[in-house]
Amino acid sequence: MDKKPVGKVTHFFNKISVAVVDLTDELRNGDRISIEGPAGVVEQVVSSMQINKEPVARAGAGQSIGLKVDARVREGDTVYVLTE
Repeated sequence: MDKKPVGKVTHFFNKISVAVVDLTDELRNGDRISIEGPAGVVEQVVSSMQINKEPVARAGAGQSIGLKVDARVREGDTVYVLTE
């Protein structure tokens, strides 16, 4: 499986399990992603993204999004889109 970097985690809200991600490329609902850092790897399908508390189906480079995640991630972790 190939992976392409699309952003970095800049903050994590533990209580609601949401990561703030600064994007360097496009991300869409339904994309399979991997969030990787020194503490481990989280793989999931993007199910919920928001920009300024408004749900969005896609976001592009230069945007900062709130991304619902399945497990704890950390500031500085890299977000990759996985492709076959």
